[in-house]
Amino acid sequence: MVSVASVSQSAIALEYVCQRNLDLYDSPECERLATQAAAGRHLKLARSPQATAVEVRLCEDDYPCWLSLSDLETLAEATAPYQAVARSRSEIEAKLPEAIAFAQAAMQQPNYYLWGGTVGPNYDCSGLMQAAFASVGIWLPRDSYQQEAFTEPVSLDELKPGDLIFFGTPEKATHVALYLGESRYLHSSGKTQGRNGIAIDPLSDRGDAVVQTYFKQLRGAGRVVCSYCPT
Repeated sequence: MVSVASVSQSAIALEYVCQRNLDLYDSPECERLATQAAAGRHLKLARSPQATAVEVRLCEDDYPCWLSLSDLETLAEATAPYQAVARSRSEIEAKLPEAIAFAQAAMQQPNYYLWGGTVGPNYDCSGLMQAAFASVGIWLPRDSYQQEAFTEPVSLDELKPGDLIFFGTPEKATHVALYLGESRYLHSSGKTQGRNGIAIDPLSDRGDAVVQTYFKQLRGAGRVVCSYCPT
């Protein structure tokens, strides 16, 4: 286990494993959730601890965030460094039904939209996509705009189950959903714009206010053709 007193320059060079699910934050004040790390995920300390938190980087997706010092003791030194596993397109295609099943099972649990959520039952949009693919050994970057850049663009006419659909502004993707086929997508959407949790909606300009709002923000779609490898 790790303590503040034990963190030195040599400790910063080490890799650690989360012994339980952890909340991670977007600043050292630890007031706003940035992401979560499920038990078993690897991370590195990015610098020496500050008064309340230490900056870390998750190994599987290179995501930078802050860990509360009170959670340092839940880390254990990794016995071996994280090793990304390359996945071929055919391997990914074979796993897509399981990733879709994970997302559908998550929808069946009582849940609400949680900004930064990647550990069930409560997810944000890109957290649910990352968790669904990670459940079958395929890693995506953390945020929706990163996932858009990571995927291979496809036209809406080419959509297949397991593709990702992106919404947002002309400048940036701010929301992502999982295409299920038959012009339907599954997503975790917010309380002010969405369902406040996981739901299935039609990809259409017809429907209720939520459906129409997202369709107006439609940016395009992407296909997962590889698993993320850390830089």
